Amino acid sequence: MKIAIIGTGFVADYYMTTLPNHPSLKLAGVYDRDPERLKQFCAFYDMRAYAGIDEILNDPEIAIVVNLTTPESHYAISKRALEAGKHVYCEKPLAMRFEDAQELVELAAKRGLTLASAPANALSDASRLVRKALSDRAIGVPRLVYAQMEDGPVFRGKWKTWRSRSGARWPGLHEFEIGCTLEHAGYALSWLVLLFGPATGVTAFSAVSFPDKGPGTEGITMAPDFSVGCITFRSGVVARLTSGLAAPRDRSLTVLGDGGSMTVRDLWDNRSAVHLERLSEGKQLKMRMADWLESKVKRALPWKPTPGRRLSYKGFGAEGALPAFPSRIDFAAGIAAQARSIGSGIPAFFSGNVALHVTELALALNNAHDLPQPYLLRSTFTRPGSFQT
Repeated sequence: MKIAIIGTGFVADYYMTTLPNHPSLKLAGVYDRDPERLKQFCAFYDMRAYAGIDEILNDPEIAIVVNLTTPESHYAISKRALEAGKHVYCEKPLAMRFEDAQELVELAAKRGLTLASAPANALSDASRLVRKALSDRAIGVPRLVYAQMEDGPVFRGKWKTWRSRSGARWPGLHEFEIGCTLEHAGYALSWLVLLFGPATGVTAFSAVSFPDKGPGTEGITMAPDFSVGCITFRSGVVARLTSGLAAPRDRSLTVLGDGGSMTVRDLWDNRSAVHLERLSEGKQLKMRMADWLESKVKRALPWKPTPGRRLSYKGFGAEGALPAFPSRIDFAAGIAAQARSIGSGIPAFFSGNVALHVTELALALNNAHDLPQPYLLRSTFTRPGSFQT
């Protein structure tokens, strides 16, 4: 299936790194509004440059338009592509306003097209491992989830020097304007809705905690750099999610159930360490030793092992090409799932109403200071008996 990319910024290199994992996808060409960046990208990858968006939309061989533009451009470009009869895979969020995202989903449905959204990290091997364990009732009925999407004090780092493989600058100023929640919460939200289904409401708080983000950021209107929300799911699960740009890096997820707990160390790692602790098995020796040592020294240890035994990825086959740490995600997996969906007629999970639901949750967290609390979700979805992942 032929695809075309619009937007060759920093994230585009992650897609290029992982496209070889999916030989069913053929990239016909790319376009970017910045001529120099487009030239640089095409030279690096020996790739065709389209003259403009219209040339892509008028190319009858292009089935999927991959929208990797800036978040505030997502709505307009995705709408143009859908109106031109193209399936669309869009980076997160679908739009900056819920109403615009809803319009896109309705437009795609009306035209018989598939609109899917990033992120693809919930299609990882780690997610498959956790889903199987939950399906096997390894921890009984899940009740409570703690999820972190903390990226560390990015604004204190040397972000102005960061470059992608092909030389794109990391768009730090723009990230600060858009906010860490809209940029990153989706990585946890995608896992949560895949594991536990649709949410019914969220009670959230967001704020600009560090208005001064260093030289070169003066005069920038900052989006919230911290958010926290408690999300209730129709299935009965309650989840707490934090997103931020100041606390130490932590992208873990812990599911607590009647019969134990499961911890995913890093949601950005395709094969993250996953630990399972069953109450029926008692504490492992490493945990008993840590507890004993704390009782002897009469203080909390600065570091303790993750509870439970580490689950094995045996039988999962070879791991494909992935970007380097800390973004070990198969970014192109979402496009591949969408392509299989188009070919088979089986819905892609992160398309349509699910993509809208994840977008609404991210917007509700980011915009908490402007919304009534608790915020009741306007979108929902029905989990199909089978879906494309």
